Amino acid sequence: MAIKIENMSHVYMEGSPFEYKALDGINVEINDGEFVGLIGHTGSGKSTLVQHLNGLLKPTSGTIEVNGIKIEQKSRELKKLRQKVGLVFQYPEHQLFEDTVYLDIAFGPKNLGCTESEIEQRVKEAMVLVGLDYEGIKDRSPFELSGGQRRRVAIAGVLAMKPEILVLDEPTAGLDPRGRDEILGKIAELHKKHNLTIILVSHSMEDIAKLVDRIIVMNKGRIALDGTPEEVFRHAQELTEMGLAVPNITHLIKRLREAGLDIPEDIFTVERAKEEILRALRGGFNA
Repeated sequence: MAIKIENMSHVYMEGSPFEYKALDGINVEINDGEFVGLIGHTGSGKSTLVQHLNGLLKPTSGTIEVNGIKIEQKSRELKKLRQKVGLVFQYPEHQLFEDTVYLDIAFGPKNLGCTESEIEQRVKEAMVLVGLDYEGIKDRSPFELSGGQRRRVAIAGVLAMKPEILVLDEPTAGLDPRGRDEILGKIAELHKKHNLTIILVSHSMEDIAKLVDRIIVMNKGRIALDGTPEEVFRHAQELTEMGLAVPNITHLIKRLREAGLDIPEDIFTVERAKEEILRALRGGFNA
């Protein structure tokens, strides 16, 4: 079991006039190797939740255990925990600060006390994982790179720590379509090839539907829905009431079904829609 959370709540500014309960009785388990999408409108508690996973925040009440490490108010294992859980914030390239790509990615392993040869190996491996040319850009300033490349450098810096769990909070925010597709492709590849436990926070229903095996929907500090994309997106009305929506392709599928095209209703990605529409057109419309 990678993550186990039981009856966890988090209150900001507890006891003050500005007290705010951001999480309220969260119960969830995430298994090793799962690819989970975490969605919810702004203020739903999803960012607060993921910041508990590497001890940036600690629960006001309840318990959380990550790969055997309990996160408590007086926890003394946070350094060990942060080696296991890599957290990539929105716009992680804003945290780049070194003179070269190599030094930026090497920063984490260096602080772990790795030898120079191990640091070099980790930097090379991390750059390969995110699709960056080691020899070509290791000595370049990260600020000379494109937005998508800088984002990948930032992710490589987290991967160089060799985490067992990777948490990404809106990793494609602000990128152009090409950069967005590059990042999402690398994230999917990481999960497929290395069986990393990945938690992806995103507002994009299309991205979530295409990538993850399981979706957790948050609303008002609680878990509102939890299941496969097919199971969750069947609750279209509930999602709309929460300020969310099913992927846009689902609306097209509904119209085509109403027009008589014999295709399944549980289609949430463009790729599968294309396959099913072509299959149905070869068979013709229903009478």
